[in-house]
Amino acid sequence: MSPHSRLPHLSFRRTPARALLLSAALSLGVLLPGTASAQTAAPAPKPAASSAATTEAASAIAIEVSAAVKGQIVSCPTGLKLSPRAVCLYVPSSVASLRPLIAGKLSGRTAGGWKTSGKASTLLVSQKAGGPLGAFVLLSALNDKESLVVVDAAQAKVAAAKPATPAGVTKGQPYVLGRDLAGVVNVTSQGGGNYRLTTEEGSVLAVTVGRKSAQTSSGTVELPLAPATDGTNLIFPLDGLRSLGCTVTPAGTNLTVACGADSVGLRPIVF
Repeated sequence: MSPHSRLPHLSFRRTPARALLLSAALSLGVLLPGTASAQTAAPAPKPAASSAATTEAASAIAIEVSAAVKGQIVSCPTGLKLSPRAVCLYVPSSVASLRPLIAGKLSGRTAGGWKTSGKASTLLVSQKAGGPLGAFVLLSALNDKESLVVVDAAQAKVAAAKPATPAGVTKGQPYVLGRDLAGVVNVTSQGGGNYRLTTEEGSVLAVTVGRKSAQTSSGTVELPLAPATDGTNLIFPLDGLRSLGCTVTPAGTNLTVACGADSVGLRPIVF
């Protein structure tokens, strides 16, 4: 049975504005890891066929995810090269809020954490704890408050794909993306690999990609690791948030970052 027919609580109606948002997602580079860009001349390779067991697992996982995010089923963008049974959901929530929500729903069945490549975040999932990979969940921000969520059968090509490690990061150490700090830390690119981080309480930290030395309003501080970038996002060492007066507290499989009265839940990235 198609996962689409097993989600009666979701509306199938789409407004033109949301359809435009989904089309815009393609122009933002929302592609599976290892898939050629829709803007290039060469077509992306077709995904390998999934087994019946894998397809069944993906359907079950899609139902779980859709119930968790309370999304609206929409047509999947053709540029993503998904299988015919893929489920695409429009969700009026930010990617930052959806990551911990979905990871919590699928706790114990994920292959590691979210993997980010460009503007797409992917999570590999098994139907049962310790079982083979059955599906992947793909997240992409349509804007600050709306997201596209995709669930499809895990294929060998997708399962084996890993985002390239950005230059300058230290493997095995936790980092956070600047965009995931929205709500507690405002990250502003000043060009040339320079970024300015500020909190509501007025703490300021000026950092440069590739350099541990950073500037605060009180003088120079040394970060535990040098910041990096993937060409789009600031990749900041988790422990470096203390230089802004922020605290980091474990919260299950995720972390809570608090800067003054503001806090946000997130999952760090380990390359």
